[in-house]
Amino acid sequence: MAASKKPLPESPSQTAGPYVHIGLLPNFCGIDGVYASDPGNRLVNADTRGEHISIQGCIYDGDGEPLRDAVVESWQADADGNYPSPGPGHGVGKGFSGWGRAACDLHSGEFGFETIKPGAVPYADGRPQAPHITLWIVARGINIGLHTRLYFDDEAAANAGDPLLAAIEPRERARTLIARGEGEGAYRFDIYLQGPRETVFLDI
Repeated sequence: MAASKKPLPESPSQTAGPYVHIGLLPNFCGIDGVYASDPGNRLVNADTRGEHISIQGCIYDGDGEPLRDAVVESWQADADGNYPSPGPGHGVGKGFSGWGRAACDLHSGEFGFETIKPGAVPYADGRPQAPHITLWIVARGINIGLHTRLYFDDEAAANAGDPLLAAIEPRERARTLIARGEGEGAYRFDIYLQGPRETVFLDI
């Protein structure tokens, strides 16, 4: 007799669990010998072209408490607006990976990246997008990783014409995606998971 071909139900969502760091950042957890250094811990080196910047931030839960066990990944274009690829002239050969991964500090909840200011990249319809960095957040208690973007407060003209920022409603919520400059190439970008200051997250 032929076996019944019933559709299989979708597995229930699960959180990242308390062990997400072990698989993603073993050195951070004190597990030596897996990688010489944790993947994504360096986006640039001294030879990388572009404006070198640092980004610091904290992720806050709905009660305003820092999320201390989160992992944040970044993805961005290089200074010329190109995303790294194995081909010549696209970042990889210039000491720029375009992708980073950082753990939040287990005490303060702070995360940080050393990178370069990205160049403008085109939107799907060809319109220029303002310089931005895509961020992905995962932590215990989050079923599906959260995507958001980081824009820069010193790119006001470019931000005003950015197609994604222009599509956000209510308009005042767009400012939740703007990192504030703190001098000497330093930027601050705090992320709020819930509440009146909730960051805009993207369904991508």
